[in-house]
Amino acid sequence: MPYVTLSKGRVHYSESGQGVPLVLLHANPGDSRDFEAIVPSLAQSHRVLALDWPGYGLSDPLADPGAASVADFREALRAFIAALSLPPSVFIGNSIGANVAARLAIESPQQVRGLVLVSPGGFTPHNTATRLFCRLQGGRFSIPPWLFARLYLKHRTPPVRSMLERAATLQATPDRLALNRAMWRSFAHAETDLRPSAARIDAPTALFFGQHDPVIPAHRDGQVAAHCMPFAQYAVLPCGHAPFAELPDVFLARVQRFLAANGLT
Repeated sequence: MPYVTLSKGRVHYSESGQGVPLVLLHANPGDSRDFEAIVPSLAQSHRVLALDWPGYGLSDPLADPGAASVADFREALRAFIAALSLPPSVFIGNSIGANVAARLAIESPQQVRGLVLVSPGGFTPHNTATRLFCRLQGGRFSIPPWLFARLYLKHRTPPVRSMLERAATLQATPDRLALNRAMWRSFAHAETDLRPSAARIDAPTALFFGQHDPVIPAHRDGQVAAHCMPFAQYAVLPCGHAPFAELPDVFLARVQRFLAANGLT
């Protein structure tokens, strides 16, 4: 199994195919297997690398998962790119993965050829209610991963059932619960807010939101993202938080058209 050793331990990733690198970045919680339904098709035209964030999947546990933040994932992605000497790449990120990918495009545009941001975190217009929810999810009374995933994943496809099983087992250990909660606390901080800077992204970008996603709803966050990034391709799909697992054929068809239209193959 391939690993790269970073400052906070080994990070696991899977790799398949050849061509323009396409890096898959999962949500919180989650792991690289969340993308299993779309990897084979993408690998026919790209070098597909699916990363396990530090502390998740087969990556090493963090020494202090309760102190982690989105900034740690941003640092891990930069170190991963450097360790593999990746040329400018395409990034498909979900939720926190999309936030990290977007921040990379803002701060290091030379490393990003294209973006597919799926239910991206960072476009929530925060108010008292949203901040209280982040505080709830960041504390001991948070909604457990198995229940939360059942709420935000609408279609029970085989990949989704696998995601739900991992949420109830692998992602329910004390270390991963602490990491999950730490990321939720981090999302209430200004550093994760993409709204002031998203317009600086000049790489071709596709935005995907789920019509039935209660966490990052299309009618709120999606509209804000579309306003902040008027140059981006924007689509709302009839699913929840993870269209690549819930509607993989529909998602793939749209992504492949986007990649081909923008010379990203």
